[in-house]
Amino acid sequence: MAERKAIRNPLLRPLIFACGWLSVVLGVLGIFLPVLPTTPFLLLAAACFLRTSPRFYHWLIHHPRLGKYVIYYLDGKGIPRKAKIYTLTTLWLTMLITVVLVDSTVVRIILPLIGLSVTVYILRLPTLVLPPEK
Repeated sequence: MAERKAIRNPLLRPLIFACGWLSVVLGVLGIFLPVLPTTPFLLLAAACFLRTSPRFYHWLIHHPRLGKYVIYYLDGKGIPRKAKIYTLTTLWLTMLITVVLVDSTVVRIILPLIGLSVTVYILRLPTLVLPPEK
């Protein structure tokens, strides 16, 4: 298990924990809905649980259906093409909306740089070919 410092702040801890569960729900929905990516949400859930609840972190990575998405990434096998496409589409749509709505030159310069960095990182990850579901 990856080791991280637990969040102890009594206000922040429940919010991060709730974000973890919201991410699990969205990740599960992503298995069935083609418009939601599964892997990024489950990775976010794992990160949230790692800092707030070792019990739920272990539950997630050892889950017979969900754990494989997290383990594939942690083992360096990458993420599925569908997850890459939806992650990058969501990233750039969100940034585009933010740049249009926010009247700040700094934001309009920094956001695309961050987006470009994240895009390069995601595209450099191995593309995982998932076996057909039975």
